[in-house]
Amino acid sequence: MFDSLSDKLGGIFDKLKRQGALKESHVNEAMREVRVALLEADVALPVVKDFIASVTKRAVGQEVMKSVSPGQMVVKIVNDHLVEMLGSETVSISLAAAAPVPILMVGLQGSGKTTSAAKIAKRLTEKENKKVMMASLDVYRPAAMEQLKILGEQIGVATLPIIDGQMPVDIAKRAMTAAKLQGFDVVMLDTAGRLHIDQSLMGEVVGVRNAVNPHETLLVVDSLTGQDAVNVAQQFSDQIGITGVVLTRMDGDGRGGAALSMRAVTGQPIKLAGVGEKLEDMEEFHPERVASRILGMGDVVSLVEKAAETIEAEEAEVMIKKMKKGQFDFEDLRSQLRQMKKLGGMSSILGMLPGLGKAQKQMASANINDNLLKRQEAMINSMTPQERSNPKLLNASRKKRIAAGSGVSVQDLNKLIKMQKQMATMMKKMGKGGRGMGMPGQLPPGMEGLLPK
Repeated sequence: MFDSLSDKLGGIFDKLKRQGALKESHVNEAMREVRVALLEADVALPVVKDFIASVTKRAVGQEVMKSVSPGQMVVKIVNDHLVEMLGSETVSISLAAAAPVPILMVGLQGSGKTTSAAKIAKRLTEKENKKVMMASLDVYRPAAMEQLKILGEQIGVATLPIIDGQMPVDIAKRAMTAAKLQGFDVVMLDTAGRLHIDQSLMGEVVGVRNAVNPHETLLVVDSLTGQDAVNVAQQFSDQIGITGVVLTRMDGDGRGGAALSMRAVTGQPIKLAGVGEKLEDMEEFHPERVASRILGMGDVVSLVEKAAETIEAEEAEVMIKKMKKGQFDFEDLRSQLRQMKKLGGMSSILGMLPGLGKAQKQMASANINDNLLKRQEAMINSMTPQERSNPKLLNASRKKRIAAGSGVSVQDLNKLIKMQKQMATMMKKMGKGGRGMGMPGQLPPGMEGLLPK
């Protein structure tokens, strides 16, 4: 999402870092460029003004001018203010109320409210061990109630039975009564949206809010709508009163202005971010991690957390034992490729590693994408179990058979064999206590061959 902004800021700060001693004129010139970059990213004008004023005030102070590395110091100041703009700290959904806790989902039609309601329900069920019920209050959009019911079945979460003819306030009251009687911890109330804000929409949401007194009122905003999202947030905040924001499509190619403006405009934290189409693709919003990614510093913490959730403990243990012996065959490589797919693919992983943004872009420009992982796995699947466990068996005739079986050329297969050898060498070094992982900002061994020459 923040690729364009990240590129522009990276170029600005590279120039600053090359200056041995930093003058006030250098900072002012850099801040003018940062201002343009933020406005082009569709960040709200008042937010940009406050941001530039705060950063400039600190950046031209004695603290920076006398610093050993003034350019780096300015980057740190920008990072600190970006974190502040995004909300300073991570704020989770609050369930600190008497059960059943009502959570009201509001927003415009098409922002992803219904899917987000299901994603949050799944998250609360699996991570918080809560008993959740979902209820659709959307009596206008065709099949809206049915959609929520189907999503509930997919994630194993109960939905309120549909009764034709009931109005939203009555459905909300019935949901709260049913949840209380059946011992539910949380009730997700999915309100109707409109294509634009009107008084009938606001009046209806106010009626539901007054009837159930929600503990959380979450505004769902499509982050690809840019400045419009900020205007919508302002109106919902003023007329309904929200406790947090859920940004959808954070994995899209929008300019990021909505995310950067939302906290300053509404005064409420961004609590969650939708990062994909799957029902598990909902993450807590971490301001400091997002700021790091915008400034090209990566997000290793999120990558480690994601890995901890997806990598099987038994598989990891087996890999560690083999690594200690300096072993790494095609079975191990296939396992690694599958783990990479679970983590979101190569592009997602490289985007989270500091200093690898350029490698990520080179791969994109060379049309190297996650289809490569599929092709590599197909090649390994075309090998016999003996060939997978003993790569030395791969002679010319076996290579021809494997290449034909997986629909690739022998040259492609040779690249995979070279990658396996490099990774085996790396594992051997690591098993003996060597580093073997290369310098920061480099691709892991075996991956260099993926980049265009």
